[in-house]
Amino acid sequence: MPVQEIMSGRSNIGLSTAICAVCHEGFGVDERMVNSNGQILHERCFVCVQCFQPFPDGLFYEYDGRRFCEHDFQTLFAPCCKQCRKFVIGRVIKAMQANWHPNCFLCEICGAGLADSGFVKNAGRALCKKCNADEKTKKTGRYVCRKCHTYIPEGEHIMYMGEPVHPWHYNCFCCGKELDHLCRKKDTELYCLRCHDMMGTPICGACRRPVEDRVVHALGKAWHVEHFVCAKCEKPFYGHRYYERKGLAYCETHFNELYGDICFECNKAISGDVVNALNKCWCVQHFTCIGCSIPLTLKSKFHEFDNQPLCKKCYEKMPMELKKRLKRAEQQTSPTKRA
Repeated sequence: MPVQEIMSGRSNIGLSTAICAVCHEGFGVDERMVNSNGQILHERCFVCVQCFQPFPDGLFYEYDGRRFCEHDFQTLFAPCCKQCRKFVIGRVIKAMQANWHPNCFLCEICGAGLADSGFVKNAGRALCKKCNADEKTKKTGRYVCRKCHTYIPEGEHIMYMGEPVHPWHYNCFCCGKELDHLCRKKDTELYCLRCHDMMGTPICGACRRPVEDRVVHALGKAWHVEHFVCAKCEKPFYGHRYYERKGLAYCETHFNELYGDICFECNKAISGDVVNALNKCWCVQHFTCIGCSIPLTLKSKFHEFDNQPLCKKCYEKMPMELKKRLKRAEQQTSPTKRA
């Protein structure tokens, strides 16, 4: 009830006709009277009907034609806020089988005000619509649309302004067509796939869909980072070096395996520098003397023995007859040495 102010003082009304509205008795000659909203009362009658005490500063609450002090009015009629445990005077929110101040009725997860935005009851808690949708998503693993608050079929949601929604709530910013889950976002606007592709966005050479984030330009095409992969092992390069052959990209390992030189010693594709000697290919670390295993280079003096290199020292240790036979063989076919 509204607070009303009381005016007091002597009245010009004739004493013979003045009757107290409470006790229905007249007034003495020098007795002061109180005028409250057109009613005349004795000062002793202008008190709270509950505690019979005068009103502080002449202010009172009126209910059903009776006057109450603030304390008794709140005790008898004002609801108590469940959050702060204080009386609610003025606007009261009735929810969750309790009463609340508007500023005390908050989402139990994020603390957002619920008085004007509405709430959802979830497991005995008052939640805002966003937190309720998040709780449903955690529980079921399915997205809840932030616009209509219903479940979205798997794979048909879009993320707009950081929240999952049904795409058909929106229209293409360019042509006005109702959107589906293939729509694309540019800056803050949504576009259908056709309008988006016409805006100059590069198209991935693998999946044929627009590349909206990081783009890789290679082999004369644009690629999603995760779609630019080795043609053999299909692992993404992620910025590592690749090798091109016949319009395809290969990692170093598989390029060497398919098209590189094979080491005569280890029988593996050679990664790095190649030693070409004795009409064969060698890894640098595997080009060694067959006799003492000392590392050799193309500048080293060596002889061919059993189709493999033999250093000068090991050659000198061989029997004279064997050296003569090797020398005759070298004269017939000179070894080719190149890097």
